[in-house]
Amino acid sequence: MKRVLRITALLATLWAALASPSHAQPIKIGEINSYKALPALMGPYRKGWELAQDEINGSGGLLGRKVETIFRDDNANAGDAVRVAEELLSRERVDVLAGVTLSNVGLAVADFANQRKVFFLASGPLSDKVVWESGNRYTYRLRSGTHALAASVVDEAARSKKKRWALVYPNYEYGQAAASTFKAALKKAQPDVEFVAEQAPPFGKLDAGAVVQALEDARPDAIFNVLFGADLTKFAREGKTRGLFKNRLVVSLLTGEPEYLDPLKDDAPEDWLVTGYPYQQISTPQHQAFLTAYQKKYNDYPRLNSVVGYATMKAIAAGIRKAGSVDTEKLVAAFKGLNFDSPFGPVVFRPQDNQSTLGIYVGRTALKEGKGYMRTGTYIDGSKLTLSDDEIAKLRTVK
Repeated sequence: MKRVLRITALLATLWAALASPSHAQPIKIGEINSYKALPALMGPYRKGWELAQDEINGSGGLLGRKVETIFRDDNANAGDAVRVAEELLSRERVDVLAGVTLSNVGLAVADFANQRKVFFLASGPLSDKVVWESGNRYTYRLRSGTHALAASVVDEAARSKKKRWALVYPNYEYGQAAASTFKAALKKAQPDVEFVAEQAPPFGKLDAGAVVQALEDARPDAIFNVLFGADLTKFAREGKTRGLFKNRLVVSLLTGEPEYLDPLKDDAPEDWLVTGYPYQQISTPQHQAFLTAYQKKYNDYPRLNSVVGYATMKAIAAGIRKAGSVDTEKLVAAFKGLNFDSPFGPVVFRPQDNQSTLGIYVGRTALKEGKGYMRTGTYIDGSKLTLSDDEIAKLRTVK
């Protein structure tokens, strides 16, 4: 009898250990992104993500379970992204899909999430179709989109009273939408404005000499630029060499992000009005805590995509806690109006379009010790940069 009791007690102890949270199956997140195609962006992004995950697991995980992320590359291709998403669901049995930077890939994965009825938090695709025209109930987006980016610089552009504007942008959806939004908003704010030239080279195939010459020939008072990545580097260097930017206001989206300023080194533009990430200038408690933790872990300064990766993981954690589950329908409901803290402060996911209010820093560039940075930066909350609820309702038919 004593032997039977000992065995029973041993089995009970073993069962309790196996049933404890430390032995529970991890919550799995399938993260899809362009790691090979965009290494300068995705390296910092993954570091930010893993910092947040370490913090979450270090404080007990979620629902008594550890969090595990399975990272996959989309090869900057929509078809590959959908294939990877299917593998993550069927083979890896992930609970949530997240990630994506390129707009065309984001739209493809959002459509996949809608078809498969799986929760998807899009980290950074800029196309507003992800949450507006092609929005669906299973897809939420963290980063502000094209409309917000363009709208964030319009007020200061209008205050400059520059009349003749030239535009340069990559000839695909993001560039076209940014240029269209900026033109319409600036015309509304400054009715006498003129748009005297537009250059729309194919993305990644910029003939910098020809574009700079065409802009110079138009003799604009100011330039609105949407080029980024290698195209931005070529444009900034060629324009500086030829004096295109001398005595002209340049308004440039994304250029204030360290990811894009760093490669330019001492060719980085000075006094451009940009959107970006002035991490040296942000003194809020939330950002200071993030900056300290990031530097301690990586012995490096964060980039904007570090913030995006970190905030995406934190948002997922907040949503799972609120839902009390990883069930898709419970997550969809929990994210409606979800509040969470980011390095930029409190963020809310708007119920009307599944878009977060993570905002944008707008400021001026400068050079210091052979390196570009944002010498000023004003934060604009994303709630102030969107369309009206009525306008959103006309674009987004899905509740």
